[in-house]
Amino acid sequence: MKIPAGAASFCPPVLPLSTYNFRGSSYPRTFRPNGTNDWLLIYTVSGSGLYRFEGGEYQSRTGDITLYRPRTFHDYQISPTTRKWDMLLCHFLPRTDWLAWLRWPEITPGLMKLTLDEKAIRRHVVHRFKDVIRLAWKFEPQSDNFAMNALEEVLLWCDSINSLKASRQIDPRIQKAMDFLSVNLTKPYVEEEMAHIVGMSASRLRHLFQIQMKDSPRRFHEMLRLRRAKDLLTHSHLSISETASELGFENLFYFSLRFKKYTGENPRAFRHRINQQPDASRSDLNADARQPE
Repeated sequence: MKIPAGAASFCPPVLPLSTYNFRGSSYPRTFRPNGTNDWLLIYTVSGSGLYRFEGGEYQSRTGDITLYRPRTFHDYQISPTTRKWDMLLCHFLPRTDWLAWLRWPEITPGLMKLTLDEKAIRRHVVHRFKDVIRLAWKFEPQSDNFAMNALEEVLLWCDSINSLKASRQIDPRIQKAMDFLSVNLTKPYVEEEMAHIVGMSASRLRHLFQIQMKDSPRRFHEMLRLRRAKDLLTHSHLSISETASELGFENLFYFSLRFKKYTGENPRAFRHRINQQPDASRSDLNADARQPE
C-alpha cells in the first residue's frame, strides 16, 4: 500500500512503553499499513483527530480515547476541521491481566473508542496519563514500573465506563489456557496438552480463544516468549543462543527472525542498543520516542 505524500510511517521500537504528548497544529499524518506490534492508546484532550479506515473516517472530540489493536491499519492526523489537536499517546505492551480490559466498542475492526463524558473521570485519566508520560521519561530505577502502574489506572478508569464490560467476561477455560501459556514459556507450543488441561477439544479452544482474545493461542504464546526474550536480553548475561534455548527455540536463526518481526530489530542489534552507555542509550531512546507517531 502506497504511503500518502507527506505522511509519516515510522514504527517505534517495541518497548513496554513509548509515550508522547502533542499539543498544536503541525502533527503529521501517520500512516502504517500494517500497524505496529504493540497497542496504541490516544486520548484527545482538546481539538480533534481524524482517523481514516477502510470504508469511512471518524473525528475524535474532547474526552474521546481510542485504542488500536496490534497489527491494525493506522491512518490518523490532526482534523482539518479544528486544525489543532492536544493529545496524549502511548504505545504499550499490556500485562496479561489487562487483556480483559482491552475489549472496547469498535469503530472498525481493530480500532476501538470510548468517550469519557464525566468530567471527574476525565480529570483522573488525564492526570494519570500525564503521569505515564512523565514517569516513562525519567530513566530512574523502577520508573518504568511506576509508569506501567499509572497506565493500569488509566485502563481501569476506562474499564469503569466500558459499555461492553458486562458482556466480555473471559471464559474461565480461556483464562486457564492463558495461564498455562504464561507459565510454559520455555516449552514449544503444544496445543493438545493445553486443550487437555482446559477440558476442550483443540479446535474448539482455538475458536473460542480467537473470539475472546482476537488472536490465536499460538501467536499469543509466541508474543509472551518474545517479550520474555526482550527481558532476558536486557537484564541477564545470557548469550543470544542461550536466551533462545532458555525459551525453547531450537533454531537460533528462526528465533532471530521471529524476534525481529516482533521488535523490528534482530537480537544482536537490540542488545547492542540497550547495552550502550546510559547517556547514549537515553539519547537514542529519546530520539526514537520523539519521532512522529
